[in-house]
Amino acid sequence: MIKFEQRFVFAAFIAMQVLAFMLFSPVRTVYADYDYINISNPFIRKIPIAVPEFVPMESDVQTGKLAVASGDEVSKALAFTGYFKLMDRASFLEQPKEKGIAAEDINFKNWSDIGAELLITGGISVKNGLLKMEMRLFDPFSGRLLMGKRYTGSLSKERDMALRFCSEVVFRLTGKKGVFNSRIAFVSAGPDGKGIFSCDFDGANVKQVIPASGINLFPAWSVDGRSLAYTSYKNGKPDIFVRNMEKQSENTISFKGINITPTWVPGSDKMAATLSFEGDEDIYLLTASGKVDKRLTSSWGVDVSPSFSPDGDRMAFVSNRSGSPQVYVMDMNTREVSRLTYKGNYNTQPDWSPAGKTIAYCGMEKGHTDIFMAEVKTGKISRLTHDAGNNESPSFSPDGSLVVFSSNRDGKRSLYVMTASGTDQRLLLDMPGEQSLPAWSPEIDHFN
Repeated sequence: MIKFEQRFVFAAFIAMQVLAFMLFSPVRTVYADYDYINISNPFIRKIPIAVPEFVPMESDVQTGKLAVASGDEVSKALAFTGYFKLMDRASFLEQPKEKGIAAEDINFKNWSDIGAELLITGGISVKNGLLKMEMRLFDPFSGRLLMGKRYTGSLSKERDMALRFCSEVVFRLTGKKGVFNSRIAFVSAGPDGKGIFSCDFDGANVKQVIPASGINLFPAWSVDGRSLAYTSYKNGKPDIFVRNMEKQSENTISFKGINITPTWVPGSDKMAATLSFEGDEDIYLLTASGKVDKRLTSSWGVDVSPSFSPDGDRMAFVSNRSGSPQVYVMDMNTREVSRLTYKGNYNTQPDWSPAGKTIAYCGMEKGHTDIFMAEVKTGKISRLTHDAGNNESPSFSPDGSLVVFSSNRDGKRSLYVMTASGTDQRLLLDMPGEQSLPAWSPEIDHFN
């Protein structure tokens, strides 16, 4: 690895990396005409939404606590998206728990008068250990029901029910399901090494995937979200491992030399990765069984970090073939390669947006790394992070509305999230050690 650092400009970066459920039963869904939220609009106005405490349909303590928790869960999840401005409950002129949750129980003028453009009401019932949750989305200005859902399941599925409804709300308003049924894999460094963990979209439910012993890097989700590829030095050199997240079984992809930065090809069980068994570090296409299908890049330098367009027709990657690490794009049909980044002498870690129009990447300016966004068609660059430590490893949410990244802006490297236009930057989770290399999963239908 010492020779690797000396030979290539951006090997320091690589060296640094080294050192679910129940039966939902919607009884009805009522849709009304409503303008979609344009999630690609960087100047999106947050919609004022009121989410009162949910109503317990029984008077017992357990139901009351679940009603409060569910209303709070919906509020936090919707606020996380960046689409909504949650209204202060202290400003509410009426409470559904005093009147009811159906349209005939609501004085919509009380909600429109305080500026609420959307209203969510919910009711909770618990009988014989079975939880029933009914939720409605209203337009207070017209008094119309936009959507109604009812879910039934075990008590342990309260969060899943709340998030399922949030997913339906966001789909109703944007045409996309949102992020609620996705997870984020990441590397966490501790005293014994670097392990791989995963968490829900909002940083909740952290789980250890690979023990924090030795060096484990570059987690990458399969197309269906059921498997996670990563690089590990558990056998003394960098090899690729593919873990089935359901069966907890693993396969190994090991060639002579280094085997790093795996990623799956969209709509396929094939994988691309950087291998060095033929000498230089180049990107290869691998079959589902881990065999070499074809060599994709060939240059005198190092080619790493492949990332595919949503249709799989193009591949972004990093190469120092021009003398410094830059982001390039390859046409997978013609093999023609074009350079995407020109500003700065250190641009790495590309991640292609789900919409296919932009690529997020990490660039260095004045000794600090930040997250940038490049328009693939025009090459226009916008900067998403500014004057807040070092920011690296961007990864898009499955709907393209959010980006997770690592930053040391608060002293230690942790995971942060922001909108795809760079707004609403905030800490994702707080846990011991240092977190890096996040990878946002595709939609994983753990609701069913």
